[in-house]
Amino acid sequence: MATDPRTKAAGLAFWSGPVDPQPLGGGMTNANFVVEDGGTRYVVRIGDDIPVHQVLRFNELAASRAAEAVGISPPVVHHEPGALVLAHIDGTTLTEEAVRDPAMLARIVPLIQRCHREIPKVLRGPALVFWVFHSVRDYAWSLRDGHSAHLARLPALMATAARLEGIVGPVEMVYGHNDLLPGNLIDDGERLWLIDWDYGGFNSPLFDLGGLASNNQLAPNQEEGLLEAYFERTPTDDLRRRFHAMKCASLLREAMWSMISELHSDLDIDYAAYTAENLARFDAALDAFNQNWG
Repeated sequence: MATDPRTKAAGLAFWSGPVDPQPLGGGMTNANFVVEDGGTRYVVRIGDDIPVHQVLRFNELAASRAAEAVGISPPVVHHEPGALVLAHIDGTTLTEEAVRDPAMLARIVPLIQRCHREIPKVLRGPALVFWVFHSVRDYAWSLRDGHSAHLARLPALMATAARLEGIVGPVEMVYGHNDLLPGNLIDDGERLWLIDWDYGGFNSPLFDLGGLASNNQLAPNQEEGLLEAYFERTPTDDLRRRFHAMKCASLLREAMWSMISELHSDLDIDYAAYTAENLARFDAALDAFNQNWG
């Protein structure tokens, strides 16, 4: 029988004595806890490899350490199989509304730039590539294997993914976070932190930018400002078109990630509702793309 996540968190070799892990909300791939030990608070992430989600914990550890080294993620203080212990950040987890604030967006762009440009200089060991179009193709195979309730939509979704991949075309490679949900950004009042590196890997910068826009429902003028601030120039129509294609792909991947979770996750989360929400966002984004850029 698998060890209960809370029991596993309490039994880590790192602690100086008995501890009482308290559940920390927000995790959609791991069971997360806050633990106080010797007057110091820590965050514990409990989770094994998840092949159907392409999550490999050696990669999360390497990415977390590299992000710590460039000053954008909390220190890694301990790890063992199935567990990662991080320093606790006393701050506010962002919401979609908070991300959309112009002053906050102005702080987030440099954080993304540091992730993309600085992590490759310090990353150690084997590294993964995160290519959203591979992810959705692999998800489609797993959904077929699992006899998902969403099988009827797969042919059209895969045809759309192939079309979007062609539009994105050749890409610049950076090191992406690849999961820019608002809950992965923390503001401690002085600086921003980027957490949860399950999907860290080399990728096009357009995926993180598209994901930030889609996950936080940025307005069109904010998307334009995001591109201009990140690339430090006025975007071309070609860049805009490729960005919007990647934004659609980001939403498709989030929806299909949730479809997979409907089949395979044991966490107490309403994945069916999350799938429906992200499919609706994807459909709306794709309609807008076809009208403006198709």
